[in-house]
Amino acid sequence: MAGHYKYGFSSSSASSSSSYSLSSAAFTSRLLLFLTVLPLTLACFAFILQWRGGITDPMIRWSPDPIGFPGMGSSGGSRGSDGHILLSRSDCVDVLGQSHSASFPYYRDWKFDYSSDLRPKVCITTSTSAGLEQILPWIFYHKVIGVSHFLLFVEGKAASPDVSKVLESIPGIRVIYRTKELEERQARSRIWNESWLASFFYKPCNYELFVKQSLNMEMAIVMARDAGVDWIIHLDTDELIYPAGTREYSLRLLLSEVPANVDMVVFPNYESSVERDDIREPFSEISMFKKNYDHLPKEVYFGNYKEATRGNPNYFLTYGNGKSAARIQDHLRPNGAHRWHNYMKAPNEIKFDEAAVLHYTYPKFSDLTSRRDRCGCKPTKDDVKRCFMLEFDRSAFIIASTASEDEMLQCLNEFSQQEAQSKNLYYQLVQAIVQALRESGVFSSVIASAKTNLSKETFLESIKTANSSKSDSQETSRKIGNSGESQTTAKRILAYMDNADLPAIPPLSPPAPYYFDLE
Repeated sequence: MAGHYKYGFSSSSASSSSSYSLSSAAFTSRLLLFLTVLPLTLACFAFILQWRGGITDPMIRWSPDPIGFPGMGSSGGSRGSDGHILLSRSDCVDVLGQSHSASFPYYRDWKFDYSSDLRPKVCITTSTSAGLEQILPWIFYHKVIGVSHFLLFVEGKAASPDVSKVLESIPGIRVIYRTKELEERQARSRIWNESWLASFFYKPCNYELFVKQSLNMEMAIVMARDAGVDWIIHLDTDELIYPAGTREYSLRLLLSEVPANVDMVVFPNYESSVERDDIREPFSEISMFKKNYDHLPKEVYFGNYKEATRGNPNYFLTYGNGKSAARIQDHLRPNGAHRWHNYMKAPNEIKFDEAAVLHYTYPKFSDLTSRRDRCGCKPTKDDVKRCFMLEFDRSAFIIASTASEDEMLQCLNEFSQQEAQSKNLYYQLVQAIVQALRESGVFSSVIASAKTNLSKETFLESIKTANSSKSDSQETSRKIGNSGESQTTAKRILAYMDNADLPAIPPLSPPAPYYFDLE
């Protein structure tokens, strides 16, 4: 019995063990199958919901935008550790009312068309002979930051049919050609009978350009007013506005916050540092600038002056007194290429403590030779003084006129070494804007969309329209003592003649230290 009991017990135990093993294996298989099917089911379910627009991808919702493209939306912006403004991609879309597109995700297309109620309206005027490779990046960069109107006084290469027809095809651009009619009209300007610009009359090269810019600015004031513009700025095509100091990278927003009693705002200029001798596209290749005297602590500026100049005539190679924007109002007039004035009052002027003009000074080898080619002065120290206002321009003209290409290249490298030791700021945001415009095909789109066939009659008609004189009533309203103007107004203007005849402000070098060691 005992043996039989033992045998029966062993058989029962083996049977139970085998059943348990089978049950455990089945459970494990089901569990593995469940764990495999569950995430696949959830993934498919999430994909279906997202594909139908039911949910938002958390990566899109929460991850920061890796490239903050500047704009003017209401979302504001945060500042990085270097002080630069970091913005989301929606910023540009919000202010301009544009939607994303495949070719350029910040606007509907390359036209950058603005709604009529966008305020304040900002106009930039310039006198240029540059080509499309310089003018197009300059225009569209400023369109990105909120400029709606451009008045381009063109001659030379800029006035050629291949260039001008592209410029005329861009919304917000008005091209004014230097025709005989324009010169005759400017010859009748009241400026010739006033003393504030008289010291620049009848002199060659830079002095002649300075007078021409002032006459063009006078005409631009009338055109801007007719277009309903609120602010006008004079810039060269080697200068870009840097609208720092706002929660968004917007010139329009910057000017909208200027108090109503302010007539003019000054943008101190920063000067580019020559980084290489093979620069081809300065706006997208240069990001180092020397900060203006007005934006530096005085002890820092003068304490590092010797190290910064490294033998240059001045802290900046060229001018250091900035550019300005003026509020369009009655009796506004230019005061040289750098400032505006008013016939009836001394303008209330403020200076921005962060916003600036980025001046790309002599960035390319060709900039040296171009000065030589457009000026007929003799390359002597005495003769260049009657042609150029700034010491470095005089030196550069002599070098370009007397040195070989290898020697000029060596000089450019010396400038680079000098500048590399100076205090620089990095404005990579400007680079990013221009590079994004170029890579997205904005420049190629505007060229392709320009009219390929422009008849001679159409071309001449566009010149005539651009340079057409105002009506007699408009002309007489701008002159003193004409029959269309009351004697009371004439007396009021004469009463302010002392203020109106303040000398024009030329390009000025930054301040230099006194003749003692400030250290």
